[in-house]
Formats: sequence, structure tokens, C-alpha cells
Amino acid sequence: MGRASKGRPAAAPGPVIIMVRPQLGENIGMAARAMLNCGLSTLRLVAPRDGWPNERAQRAASGADVVLDNAEVFDTVGEAVADLEHVVATTARNRELVQRIVTARAAASEMRGWIGQGLNVGVLFGPERTGLENDDMVHADTALSIPLNPQFSSLNVAQAVLLVSYEWATAGDATPPARMADHAARPATKEELQNLFDHLERALDQSGFLRHKDMRPAMVLNLRALLQRAEMTEQEARTFHGVIKFLSKHKHEE
Repeated sequence: MGRASKGRPAAAPGPVIIMVRPQLGENIGMAARAMLNCGLSTLRLVAPRDGWPNERAQRAASGADVVLDNAEVFDTVGEAVADLEHVVATTARNRELVQRIVTARAAASEMRGWIGQGLNVGVLFGPERTGLENDDMVHADTALSIPLNPQFSSLNVAQAVLLVSYEWATAGDATPPARMADHAARPATKEELQNLFDHLERALDQSGFLRHKDMRPAMVLNLRALLQRAEMTEQEARTFHGVIKFLSKHKHEE
């Protein structure tokens, strides 16, 4: 596949993603890509092992150059979070620290509330091998734990950034949970559905399917309800008319 087109910075404010002592440039690049996919573009790096900028990060970002080009580098976590009012730290391990722990979904909702109040928010992600240390965690007021398989809960850091960024995006998304892919076809009107049902009912009468008088009213109502639930487009209704006509024609020819 060719190189993806370059993305643009996020238009709406969001949390700062802070990668602490990242070891692999590829993970930084993939994290940047995940961020921009979900509408985030502010990245801070704390003491990246291989220095900055990093060519491998650029390649792995697949067009999310705007995130990497504007990334800020800090020597310590304290410096990276100095201007933030709220800091959330990701962790997969039990720790000695007494901290409030939330899921990624709950954290996303809280972060939207804080940012809506004009506050600056950041999310800490630890290095690939060890995760965040206690000295890093104490800079956070909230710990974020992702409920995964307790026997295998370790995530690649880029995966963790994607998961948290996705929860951030969906927390503010108004897309309905389910919809029909209409491909520009309009929904069938109730009159069109009525015409279709009349056509179907006539064909079923002619075929003898509705021959039992006692059962006929319930069968007719169930079939009508089925067509209503189908949420047909006008094109689908016309196609169904064609199917009924074709089957009726071949029935008469037998």
C-alpha cells in the first residue's frame, strides 16, 4: 500500500498524550497515527531513548506527520505535566500508591468534562518494557486501568494510546449506534409499503398460501409487521415487487 495522505491537526481541544521514556520509534509513530485517527494531535515525549526526531517514528506514523512535527520533548515527567490541571496515568499493575482508579471509558467522560471547563488535561503512558514507575505515577491525580484478560493484560504502548484515544473520541461522538447503509436511496413511504403488501397478499391468495380462514388474519398481520420492520428503501420495495411478479408468473406456467 502507498503512503497515506497527511492528516491535519485536531480542530477541537483534547487531552495531551504524554509518552514517558518511549523506547521504539515505531511505537511513537503508531501512537501518533492512533491519536490523529481519534482527533488528538498534541504529543509530548519524555526522554525518548533514541532521541528526537526519529526516522522510524516518521515512517510508522503513516501520514500523521502533524502530530510528530509538533511533538514537544521534555527531560522529566514533572516538566511535561507542569502546565496541566489534571493528569491521568495508565497502569496495568497493582501499586503501593493509594490512587483513584478508573476505566478508559470513565476517564474519557471525565476528561471531556474537565476540558469543557477550560482545564488542561494529559494522559501518561509508560515505556514499553516496564510501564510507569511510582515516581511517574505520583504526578497523576487519577490512575487509568484497562480491564483486560487478567492472565494476559499487557498492551503495546501504541495499542494503549489507541484504546484511550478511541474512548475519548466515542465519548463525544453523536453517531447513532445502528443505521442502515442507504447508498443514497430514500426510505420507502408507507404508501409504497402498503402497495407492496397488497401485491404480496394477492399473490399469496392466488397461490393458496392463505387458504386457512382461521389462520389468515394472524398470518397477514405478521407478514405486514415483518415488512414494516425491514426498513426498506424505495428501490428494495420495487425489487420485491419484481420478485413477487416473477414467482407468480412461473407458478401460473407450471
